[in-house]
Amino acid sequence: MAVISVGVDHEHASLALLAEVTIPDDDLHKVLAELTALEDVGEVVVVSTCLRTEVYAVIERFHGALDGITGVLAGRAGVEPPELAPSITVHFDRGVPAHLFSVAAGLRSAVPGETEVLGQVRRALERAIDEGTAGPELTELFRRALTAGRRARSETGIARGTTSFAHATIAMAADDLGTLDATTVVVIGAGQLASGVLDGLLEGRRGVPNRVVIANRTIGTAHALADRDPARVSAIGLDELGAALVGANLVVAAVESAHPILTAELLGRVDGPVLVIDLGMPRCVAADALSLPGVRLLDLAHLRDVVDAALHTRRGGFDAAEQIVADEVDRHLEHHRTRGAAPLVTSLRAWLESLRAAELEGLSDEERAIVDRATRSLVAKIAHEPTVALRESSGTERGQRLADATRTLFDL
Repeated sequence: MAVISVGVDHEHASLALLAEVTIPDDDLHKVLAELTALEDVGEVVVVSTCLRTEVYAVIERFHGALDGITGVLAGRAGVEPPELAPSITVHFDRGVPAHLFSVAAGLRSAVPGETEVLGQVRRALERAIDEGTAGPELTELFRRALTAGRRARSETGIARGTTSFAHATIAMAADDLGTLDATTVVVIGAGQLASGVLDGLLEGRRGVPNRVVIANRTIGTAHALADRDPARVSAIGLDELGAALVGANLVVAAVESAHPILTAELLGRVDGPVLVIDLGMPRCVAADALSLPGVRLLDLAHLRDVVDAALHTRRGGFDAAEQIVADEVDRHLEHHRTRGAAPLVTSLRAWLESLRAAELEGLSDEERAIVDRATRSLVAKIAHEPTVALRESSGTERGQRLADATRTLFDL
């Protein structure tokens, strides 16, 4: 069996397409079940973030699995598979760990080195384990990816400066408004991204807001964030969002929602000009809200300017991080080769040993000692070349052919 990754990401697809393909957490159970029901697919882990939705799978047949997975993603996007195909990115066999480890290290992010993606990869694995779709192959792959991601951040300078969507958001807002001093800010959402935005606001590096309101579906989660600074931060439910928008200078939508939250009716309540930063995927701002006077919208596409300005301080860290990723990929592949060949090598040697032991029966003690020494060395020499060939080619198409031939020839 082989491993494949199939997905769409910000490097190869439009934000509009990414928004359609994104899999909300509530839908993940259904999508995982749909993927594992495919004929050529075994284990499955799905990584779905605001800028990438990727399926990692252990498969039987490449083309059958690719067609099936593409069909599922196309169904999410509401298009036919041929329409989605030009935006699909596929990695196979050894290319899968190289890609996933780079993703976990933040090397494939819109904000290179960003910290959120490592947690997203970890949660994707945990969810697949909970749903029973991640087996030993993908569990090992993802755990090694997490190791690569942690090493890249702790051992290089890639994690300095603006290294998260939250940091970039604060910088982008401050550049647009001039300062965040004396502003009223509404943050929609209370997850990891919203939490990072709140931390950035409270740090005050680009100005100190007078008031921050956390609006979230689950009011208890919003209160947990507000408790970080009760004097300046308050929590509300989404049903109170309209009132909170009155007088807001900045609104940051950092929440996953199947439908737009910020409608023209809601934003029409804002008294004066307002900057809206939409980090949602799908979009949180309704199209008809953009025509309102005084409403300025920035989104994920605008983060690139902020990122480019910050990257010059971390250029040297990229090369070091890429080397760490390459080292971890090599380590994973070597472990995979050794582990994959081990059971068959053990069976082959046990079969040869059984033949040798049979020839010792009925001999005298003196004869047994002589034959034992001679045959032990001979069997070791016979087994050496097949053992090396099986171990070195394990995990490749050639290795599969050799393994099949070995089992057939020796009836293992």
